Amino acid sequence: MYRLLLSFVAVLALVFPSYAAEDIVVGVTPFPHKDIMMAAKPLLAAQGYNLVIKEFTDYVQPNMALASKQLFANFFQHQPYLDNMNKEKDMGLVSVGKVHIEPLGVYSKKIKKLSELQKGDSVSVPNDPTNEARALRLLEMSGVIAIKSGALVTVADIVKNPLSLKFHELEAAQLPRALDDVTCAVINTNFAGEAGLVPSRDALTMEGSESPYANIIAVRGEDKDDPRTRALVKAVQSPEVKAFIKKELEPRGIVPAF
Repeated sequence: MYRLLLSFVAVLALVFPSYAAEDIVVGVTPFPHKDIMMAAKPLLAAQGYNLVIKEFTDYVQPNMALASKQLFANFFQHQPYLDNMNKEKDMGLVSVGKVHIEPLGVYSKKIKKLSELQKGDSVSVPNDPTNEARALRLLEMSGVIAIKSGALVTVADIVKNPLSLKFHELEAAQLPRALDDVTCAVINTNFAGEAGLVPSRDALTMEGSESPYANIIAVRGEDKDDPRTRALVKAVQSPEVKAFIKKELEPRGIVPAF
């Protein structure tokens, strides 16, 4: 029985690793969130904190892990996405600071500008609620379609489609691979960057720096005034991190939001 108990404790230690009081465990998606956190890591060390970075490859698990206290904070999403997750799952997560904007862009291997779209052409957009609405609004601002008013609009809410464009809703990570099969696709900058696309060079059009979709640091509501939260925000919104974003990431379409 004693051996069985020791085995159980060992398994728990693997599943739920313990961290020291000075550890700040942050969940991120790869680009550019991990890059930005790596730039903030020495600044947190100077404040006496050890930044532990946990990498995720989807848009759901980082919030689940944060809500279940496997993370102290996460950094991968914008406010409308967090609002929608809180509404759907009652997670009680809050934003404590804006960091950067990843402008959504329209990309194509078949046309050089949106005015070259032809009747019946196909367009891929993200299928998660907030980014699909964001993609459709970008196309609306470009004069391609018109949509009903509302926050979480979908292709079903298109009211004017003069070119009878065919829309395909895909997982955001799949959109770069869909470029061979569609006329154009609206792609998040992080996934565009992973596919070797440079927004300033390759996007037919993209959101400007006034976009409301700034990526944020999120924590549980109970931790918004924690000293670790203040230290994390101070580091990530520092002049040093802003300089890093402008020098290393702005050429790839990433814009500081602080």
